Amino acid sequence: MRDFKKYVVWIDSMQIVKAVYHFCATLPKEEKYGLVSQMTRAAISIPTNIAEGTSRNSDIEFKRFLEIALGSSFELETQLIICQDLGLVEEPETKPIVKELNEVQKKLN
Repeated sequence: MRDFKKYVVWIDSMQIVKAVYHFCATLPKEEKYGLVSQMTRAAISIPTNIAEGTSRNSDIEFKRFLEIALGSSFELETQLIICQDLGLVEEPETKPIVKELNEVQKKLN
């Protein structure tokens, strides 16, 4: 069994979760059950799926969970773009998270 806590991509994705929670705290309260809920779930899904994949015995299953984590990262990136498009935030506010996401996406790929 693999130790998920030793994977750099898991460590980096945990940082994204923290950044997303801080970011979501700045969004309007009326987005609590909309974008905020979607974004926090997508962010949490990234390290969670990496961790779950490490518990699998086959490389094929491990890869499948990494692909799910990658999909969640693209969901989150899309939701950040939606925040910009709706005028809830400006691009500089999302740029650090998107940069971290792009690095995690490269590692997952």
